[in-house]
Amino acid sequence: MSQMLALAAPAAVLCGWFLRSRYGIAAVCLAAAVVSIGATIGAWAAGRWAESERWTGLVGMLELASLLALVVLTLRAEGGRRGAVAVWTIGGAVALWPSRFQDASGAVGALTLFGFGSVLTLPPVLIGLYLRGLDESRRRSVAAARRAQRLELAHDLHDFVAHDVSGMVAQAQAGTVLAAFDPVRAAALFERIEQAGLQALASLDRTVHLLRSEDGEGDGPERGPQPGLAELAELTERFTGSGEVVVRLDAPAEEPTVPREVAATAYRIVVEALTNVRRHAPAARVVDVRVRSEGRRLTVRVRDDGGGVSPPSGSRRGGGGSGLAGLSARVEALGGTLSAGCEGSGWQVAVTMPLKNG
Repeated sequence: MSQMLALAAPAAVLCGWFLRSRYGIAAVCLAAAVVSIGATIGAWAAGRWAESERWTGLVGMLELASLLALVVLTLRAEGGRRGAVAVWTIGGAVALWPSRFQDASGAVGALTLFGFGSVLTLPPVLIGLYLRGLDESRRRSVAAARRAQRLELAHDLHDFVAHDVSGMVAQAQAGTVLAAFDPVRAAALFERIEQAGLQALASLDRTVHLLRSEDGEGDGPERGPQPGLAELAELTERFTGSGEVVVRLDAPAEEPTVPREVAATAYRIVVEALTNVRRHAPAARVVDVRVRSEGRRLTVRVRDDGGGVSPPSGSRRGGGGSGLAGLSARVEALGGTLSAGCEGSGWQVAVTMPLKNG
């Protein structure tokens, strides 16, 4: 009889373990504790176990180890009232376990049982709560990283899509004029509008797909490398071909020593500055873009020859968006500085970023 009672709780733990995905670990914990208490009551009714019965004692130690392990797993996986009830029930089962071997009636026996249960269950409780805290901290870190990634994608959406759309608007305005007296040039202009629109749609689809995915990476193609200094020539040529503003690029053909984050930020600075020229400097005709690697720092300067509306104060033109503000924060995170303001009759955006940390 004692052998059957000794196997009851381990058998309940084993069966419950295979059903944990359906009922939850707290339910397994509670069921095992109830079975253990039932085995203890059965030992009271059938007669106390002899301490010389090594087999039942060994199985009983296995039972205690299983119950304490369930405390750790329950506290780590589940909180609230359900987990607390399961853990308290296991504490009672552990405290009653020694009474299978000897009578523990009276105040001294009750205190002995309480002390035994408290000493054995306290370390698993602390371990379970500690692991739960680590899991919560990890989840918060992952959530913060995903939010930062989504904000980064939102900045991409602003920088690149807004640049393409503003170019389409400028070309469409020019196309309405050209269509009256030069249909051939107007047709070419509309083709460029179509190309810019397709490029903007592709960027929009890619960004929305990444934002919809749970982990920010999506199930489709992986996020490609961000454009850098090598793509500045194509960017400035496309901007020059989209309107009447001529962009003069002064940048080295290759900068292998520039870190990827710095090069991507420099590209985005130029995109934002050119977009602002198109929005806020309608009379500008020349934009100078200068990129230089000087010592351990990279400098980027974008200056137009005027024609825009200067703001009364601040570092952004009136009516502008939050593009430069977001890029300024990114530049500062890289250890650099960004300034924007009037320069002669035009407007200049100047950025300096370190090429190496420290």
